[in-house]
Amino acid sequence: MMEKNAPRGTRTGFTTGACSAAAARAATLGLLTGQVPQRIECLLPNGDLVTFDVLDGAVNGDTAHAMVIKDAGDDPDCTDKAHLTADVTLRRDLSGQVLLTGGFGVGTVTMPGLGLTVGGPAINPVPRRNITANVQAAAGELLEETGFEVCISVPQGLEMAKKTLNARLGILGGISILGTTGIVKPYSTAAYRASVVQGVQVAGTLGHGVVVLTTGGRTEKFVMTEMPHLPEPAFVQMGDFLRYAISAAVKAGLKQVVIGGMVGKLTKIAQGETITHAGRAEVDTGLLADIAASLGAAPDVCDAIRQNETARYAGERMDALGLGPAFHKALAQRVIQTLQARYPDKFDLKVLVCDFDGRKIAEAP
Repeated sequence: MMEKNAPRGTRTGFTTGACSAAAARAATLGLLTGQVPQRIECLLPNGDLVTFDVLDGAVNGDTAHAMVIKDAGDDPDCTDKAHLTADVTLRRDLSGQVLLTGGFGVGTVTMPGLGLTVGGPAINPVPRRNITANVQAAAGELLEETGFEVCISVPQGLEMAKKTLNARLGILGGISILGTTGIVKPYSTAAYRASVVQGVQVAGTLGHGVVVLTTGGRTEKFVMTEMPHLPEPAFVQMGDFLRYAISAAVKAGLKQVVIGGMVGKLTKIAQGETITHAGRAEVDTGLLADIAASLGAAPDVCDAIRQNETARYAGERMDALGLGPAFHKALAQRVIQTLQARYPDKFDLKVLVCDFDGRKIAEAP
């Protein structure tokens, strides 16, 4: 169970996959006993056995219905309070099998690259196995006589999906059923990191041979303007997760990687950081001072840049000297040098730099 007395901001929750598995197990048990239980023990992918409250339990002939409300704990998850619903039907024509389908509010996969069947429900592999395992455990020996069809639906899923990247990934009509452990940790980056990898995988199926990685919405809008010939799924907001995005690009065989960013994140990439979160490493202002010196900036300016804590300050000082475009271009070139040393001969690299208003400053090569 979740730590009900945990300090505020630390309470864990459960994934959509775990809640779906619990609802499916409860509905399956309802078919065996004639009554859906109000509480159900569910085995999570990480091996934990957790008890969930079950609502709307009903048995009608060969079909049982159960629902579990997702509690994301203290994580600001857009699927918090989603009603993960399972309708389980006996299928005597599928003896020994568990057939998993998606109902209203569960997205449909429309593009390759996600490791899921195009046209099928957006239920990821780990939750798929977890739901199946819990149904099998509840069904027991009855599986020798009949099969079970499990339809997962989410009444609020269509609206919740608007707050996700699903449409960009070709997942339409609802949310994805996710989770690798069953547990949601507060302010976890796992779901976003997974969406970055999926986005790169989808870009790899488009036939353009290119993925455009940006650090956020502002930089993405800027790069989309610069590269209007590319379809929207070629653009991936990688946030701080350069390492995972680049690794996925290499695995997908993409021949060109374009990075769009501003001075701060680009400096961290240039200095060798592949996770660029503000808390992971300080900006190497010494690197920026060296670039400024190479462009002829006076020693006092370079010293001021070196002693300051922000990359933005360096850019502003160089702008004041009329050296802003040259400075940002040199920084972009450093990014290319750093990444080519880390990933030799894996892909061609282009870097586009914008200012804090989303206006283009420079590009390299």
